[in-house]
Amino acid sequence: MNGLNFRTLDLNLLRVFDEVMTERSLTRAAHNLAMTQPAVSNALRRLREVMGDELVRRSGYGVEPTPVALALWPTVRDALHMLRESLAPGAFDPASARNAFVLAMADATAAKLIPGLMDLLESEAPGVNLRVLPLTTRDPRGLLESGTVDLAIGHFPGVLAELGAMHLQENDPHFHHQRLYDGEYVVVMRRGHPLAGQPLSLDSYCDARHMLVSFSGRPFGFVDEALAAVSRQRRVVITVNQFFTAGRVVATTDLLTVLPRHFVGATGMEHELALCDLPLQVPPVHVDSLWHRQATQNTAHRWLRETVARAANIGFRPAPPSNAPPPQRPRKPKA
Repeated sequence: MNGLNFRTLDLNLLRVFDEVMTERSLTRAAHNLAMTQPAVSNALRRLREVMGDELVRRSGYGVEPTPVALALWPTVRDALHMLRESLAPGAFDPASARNAFVLAMADATAAKLIPGLMDLLESEAPGVNLRVLPLTTRDPRGLLESGTVDLAIGHFPGVLAELGAMHLQENDPHFHHQRLYDGEYVVVMRRGHPLAGQPLSLDSYCDARHMLVSFSGRPFGFVDEALAAVSRQRRVVITVNQFFTAGRVVATTDLLTVLPRHFVGATGMEHELALCDLPLQVPPVHVDSLWHRQATQNTAHRWLRETVARAANIGFRPAPPSNAPPPQRPRKPKA
């Protein structure tokens, strides 16, 4: 876009463009903007003339953006968001809020965070709703970029390394993060396993058959990377995408798996499982929350991040034995 075009550009066209890119539909964009669909189409036509690009093409029941539109959208969205926050920042009152937030995390992370998080919501923000999606990647930036989730929580070493490198180059990363807690992983097997109840050697570990928890389905995890560094490898027989599934399967087979130590107590299966330390050094497993920078100054999102961090400090509530009565919540005093 040249200088003359920008000076004569109707900035309302950018609001239409942002809504179309978000919805991938002219009809839904028109509804959200309280405009007619022909008006939205006309706005896109005018923006196409300025940009010299088609921007979106019809695809099925919606539209598909061009490469130029995909490159332009993050800048437009960030600028509109900052302008909106500056003009109408608004205060967030948890007690009266009716917000709905979407989080992405693995089941082991949810076992640690959700009980404490729900206690905080019930006492401080009873009208707030949460939706938790399964984390299926070690790089959730696409989910945050598209607005599919508000906050991703997990172990993201590659993403954090890239963000750190950008910070050293004095670039402003598009994503921010906060350390929540450090996880400890242990080898888990059934109680009667031949390797249970004794120190586990590296040879015994490599000779065993293994189950791997892999969000992406890739049969190679951080333990395999640590083994490769010492020129060793293990036999991964099966991969699954949930820690609970791994715990349930190893409880009835001779497979070994690796689980977060805190998660074993949350499964209710600890009496069926034996735990031992990994027979080699692995990098520390840090669990972080990750979000898009455009949400940093949003008061509702700031409250969400702070509340998740408080829940991480609370810890998790171990599952009661199957024959034990459910725990009783303390009664609130009568007014």
